[in-house]
Amino acid sequence: MDFELRRAREKLEKEQKERKEKARLKLERERKAKQEALRQREAIEAAQRSRRIDAMEAEIKVNQQMEENLLAGRGIMFHRVLEAVPYHGNGDKIKLPPSCFTELSEQGAFDKGPLHFQLSLMHQEDNKTTHAGVLEFTAEEGFVGLPPHIWSNLFPTNPPNTSMIEARYVWLPKGTYAKLQPDEFGFSDIPNHKAVLETSLRQHATLSQHDVLTVNHGVLSYHLRVLELKPSSSVSVLETDIEVDIVGPDSAPSSTNQHVLRPLLFGKPESGTVEEGDYIYYKFSIDNDTWGRVSSGDWEIEVKMESEAQDVDTDLYISRHPLLFPTRHQHGWSSHDVGSKALVLSSKDQSVGPGTYSIGLYGFKGTTKYQVSVTIHDNSNSKVGQQVASSSSVMEVDTVECSNCKHYIPSRTIALHEAYCRRHNVTCKHAGCGVVLRNEEVKNHVHCDKCGQAFQKGEIEKHMKVFHEPLQCPCGIVLEKEQMVQHQSTDCPLRLITCRFCGDMVQAGTSASDVRDRLRGLSEHESLCGSRTAPCDSCGRAVMLKEMDIHQIAVHQKN
Repeated sequence: MDFELRRAREKLEKEQKERKEKARLKLERERKAKQEALRQREAIEAAQRSRRIDAMEAEIKVNQQMEENLLAGRGIMFHRVLEAVPYHGNGDKIKLPPSCFTELSEQGAFDKGPLHFQLSLMHQEDNKTTHAGVLEFTAEEGFVGLPPHIWSNLFPTNPPNTSMIEARYVWLPKGTYAKLQPDEFGFSDIPNHKAVLETSLRQHATLSQHDVLTVNHGVLSYHLRVLELKPSSSVSVLETDIEVDIVGPDSAPSSTNQHVLRPLLFGKPESGTVEEGDYIYYKFSIDNDTWGRVSSGDWEIEVKMESEAQDVDTDLYISRHPLLFPTRHQHGWSSHDVGSKALVLSSKDQSVGPGTYSIGLYGFKGTTKYQVSVTIHDNSNSKVGQQVASSSSVMEVDTVECSNCKHYIPSRTIALHEAYCRRHNVTCKHAGCGVVLRNEEVKNHVHCDKCGQAFQKGEIEKHMKVFHEPLQCPCGIVLEKEQMVQHQSTDCPLRLITCRFCGDMVQAGTSASDVRDRLRGLSEHESLCGSRTAPCDSCGRAVMLKEMDIHQIAVHQKN
């Protein structure tokens, strides 16, 4: 009996214990369920709150962007994403589709002055940005035409497969200051280089910091980096006066395809090597003090080139600026002697004066090691010696002309002289020559069949190649060397001249179409360039540049 009661009690206790455990587990599950539900609700609320914050931030950002665009565009809201295509042109003017004209016109953008656009690369890591004006609205819809200046600044390396850019209308302040740095040496050697820069900037509407500006001067190209701008990092250059500072390159270029003028000082020779067919250039300056000594007639400037090797040859050319780089076809002075060479510049030459001169060394044959120098020396002593010699010859009145050498010999020694002269000397019979030669020199004395000049036999081959070999000018005409030099300096329509109005090196072209301009001696380019107007300094009236001198004389009685 007791055993059954004990078993029943144990069974009851076990059942109660199981029920309590089940109840505890149920409460635990309910608690965990409530905690999971609470966590999920909090996560949902956090996600919703984050989305609301993101939406608010996006809305604020859009509003800020709209405000910035309105501020940048002075109330004009315009931006387009277009595919860039290059076109050949000058300056920074882009081509936009006709729909852009309609949108800008509807917002009155054309009433607010010149149009300027900010151009930014889409989906690019460097986020390159520049600015531009507009040339015309003739591009195909969805495309924008970029000139080389804009293309090279947006895509300094190879462009991507799809070159998408964003064009945004902006207002730019007028520039007051710019600091530029050329990548190449020699830009400051250009005569009136700031006028050349001004001519290049005349084709631009904007300047942006860190852009590279390409300036062409004749056959030369210089790349100027925009280091600093005021009053902002992007400015308008239309109808404004900008103070420009040009600083030198940071370092010498490792290699360049352009010639460079190396400075050469008086009395300090420079050495180097020139390859066959190449040019090496130097420059020197004649200041007013030096020219005062030369113009007196007692001093001369000597440019000398010396070489040691016998089987090589180099030609020497000199030009006065604005001709920066003298060549075989264009130069002021030249020497083609075999071996060392020297050119003397004196006041007797009307082309010599104060200024900067260029020296060109041309490798005619082989690789030449040379030493070039420019010196100024006194020639008054030689003049005194010549005067003394001439006075003594005048005093020797009792003279007779030698029938062989045609020199005047004292009559008391004429018989001995003629006997010796006929035995050892021979007179050249070539018309106009009459040079007296030693018997052993006769076989080396030859004359050019074309011009009649006398040379040593070893020099005639070079003379024929330099002076009588036909040369073809880029304009198509074929001439010999001396005629070619004259043609390319005065007649060739493709010759480069310095425009008297813009200071740039341009092709001369044909004669001006206007008769009055032809009488003034203006070239085709100068006739067009001089048609630009500028305010008169005296009265402020807008006058054509080519008429300014006449205006000053006729209106203001100024010489």
